Amino acid sequence: MKNSGNKAIIVYGAPGSGKGTQAKFLADKFNLYHFDTGDYLRKIIYDPLLQKNKIIQRERKLNESGILQTPEFVLKVVSQRTKEIIKLNQGIVYSGSPRTLFEAFGNNKNKGLMEILVKGYGKKNVFIFNLDIPEKEAIKRNSKRSICSVCKAPILGIAKDKLSSCAFCGGKIIRRVDDNPEIMKTRLKEYSQRTKPIFAKLKKGNYKFYKINGEPMPYKIHQTILKKLG
Repeated sequence: MKNSGNKAIIVYGAPGSGKGTQAKFLADKFNLYHFDTGDYLRKIIYDPLLQKNKIIQRERKLNESGILQTPEFVLKVVSQRTKEIIKLNQGIVYSGSPRTLFEAFGNNKNKGLMEILVKGYGKKNVFIFNLDIPEKEAIKRNSKRSICSVCKAPILGIAKDKLSSCAFCGGKIIRRVDDNPEIMKTRLKEYSQRTKPIFAKLKKGNYKFYKINGEPMPYKIHQTILKKLG
């Protein structure tokens, strides 16, 4: 059954490109479920009750080294949650997922996320945006990036030094484990080698794929995305 009135939106971009911020804007604008894949996976792999699980131990080690999680593990988790959202007749926006060709398109035994989205929303309602920023800019942003430990709101570098707590909810401001400079180099390499190849296949498959300049202020990028969405 297709959610004919709802959208499925994917926001891609290198670490620090602002994809989470844009996904949140779109979720608020269109009443979409914001599926922050990275945050969703971190909640699972850092769950105190799961730390003796060998699969969780493996995935946590990958995360802390900057390497993408095992595609089979991610696809299983993301697909299950996505199907639940579709059954609720709810639109969805992802920040950074699917992150590998396997997660996007699957294989003979596994349905990829794109097939699930097309079946659930219809291909005309699936939109993909790539926030393009230079690697140097990504490194610069991540070196200054902080988030709220409670609501996960990003704290812009220009405001970080002036705030002792989140301006939105009052939560403690923290740095993410995978945002240190050395791990960032690995994350950028992973993005280039494992995520970017998805783009060519999406274009070849005639998906609505848009490359957006990710360097302007967030509100300007949001306006550009809205124009593409019509």
